[in-house]
Amino acid sequence: MALRAAGRQSLVDTVVDQLRAQLTSGEWSVGDRIPTEHDLAEQLGVGRNTVREAVRVLVHAGLLESRQGNGTFVRSTADPSAVLRGIRHAGALDVLELRVALEAEAARLAAARRDAHDLLRLRAALVTLHEEGDRAADADVAFHQGVVEATHNAAFVEVYRFFSVQVHESLAEALGDHEMPPIDLAAHTALVDAVEAGDAAAAERVARELLRGPMEALAALAALAALEAPTGPAAPAGPTAPAGPAAP
Repeated sequence: MALRAAGRQSLVDTVVDQLRAQLTSGEWSVGDRIPTEHDLAEQLGVGRNTVREAVRVLVHAGLLESRQGNGTFVRSTADPSAVLRGIRHAGALDVLELRVALEAEAARLAAARRDAHDLLRLRAALVTLHEEGDRAADADVAFHQGVVEATHNAAFVEVYRFFSVQVHESLAEALGDHEMPPIDLAAHTALVDAVEAGDAAAAERVARELLRGPMEALAALAALAALEAPTGPAAPAGPTAPAGPAAP
């Protein structure tokens, strides 16, 4: 399937769709190196920045992989976008509940399997998180990705990397709302300590505790919204019923 020049509207989205179609149609196979930014820009009739952003979207989606100095390669031809769209329609509480399931198990496995390299990476991620502050979504997602990678479970790493797109969006939105609690930096430190100590039970417990505050805050906000929601129009009054006996 030949690439065609992109239209004027939503250029990045158009290029993403074109490249995705090229991947899923089998024109490019897993392991193939795709054309350079310059070549793709010429074929599509767009700027290199547009191509670069579209490729970044597909790298984040797991279809492409950028290798420094070597180019961009096909990682998968199975399009996960339908699943991602479904996750994006999930509510914030749904995302948090799934995070608990994934991150608590990741913490337990990381404590049992981490090596010296994992610990160095987690300590570095922890330093970055403390430096960037308790509203830094990027640093928090990177930290938890590090915990997942310390499981040394390739399937787990891929699932979480895919899910982390929605984790980041949901977290950034929550941290921008000052009615939601900030990142618990002390608990993140405790999690790294538990992983380093090889204490799987403690690591799992801390990972669950990390998300308890946000879940409780969301539940409280939902309850408040329900109380403040306008009620529908009152039903027309019917005939007055005869008065019953007075209460004792």
